[in-house]
Amino acid sequence: MPHFGLMDPNALGTEAAALQRARLHIRGGRRRLRQGKISAGFGTLFDALLFALAWYIASPDRRKSLPLKEGDDLRDDRTVFARLVEAGVLDGRFDYQAFNDLMETAPAHSSTYDYSEPLRSIEAIMIRLGVMPFDENELPPEDPATY
Repeated sequence: MPHFGLMDPNALGTEAAALQRARLHIRGGRRRLRQGKISAGFGTLFDALLFALAWYIASPDRRKSLPLKEGDDLRDDRTVFARLVEAGVLDGRFDYQAFNDLMETAPAHSSTYDYSEPLRSIEAIMIRLGVMPFDENELPPEDPATY
C-alpha cells in the first residue's frame, strides 16, 4: 500500500491519518495508472476514496452537516457516500457503483486502457471533499521500488 512506512497513523491521529492515506493513495494510484498497472491503479484509487470518506466523517463539524438517519452505519462507505450526496457535499454525478464495477473488472483492461475519464471523476470527488488539491512535495517521498 502506498502509505506503508511513510506515516505513523498513531502519531497523526484518526482524522489526519485518513487524509494522509487518501493523498498517498491518490499519488500512488496515479503512478500505477501511468505505469500501465490499471487494476492496481484503480484499486489504489478506490482505497483513496475510502480514506477520503473516512476523513470527512472523522470531523465532528463535517459529520454534523450530514443528514444521518437512525441506524446509519458510518463504517459503510456506500452509506457515507449516499449521505454526502443528500447533503449536497457531492453532486451525485459520480456513479459509485460504476466505479466499483470498474475496479472489479480492471484486471480485464489492458495497459493501454484509457483511464483518463475515471481518474478525472475520482479527482472531482476528492476536490469536492476537500482532499485535493494538495502539494505532493509535502507528502513523504515515494519509494519508486514499491509496486
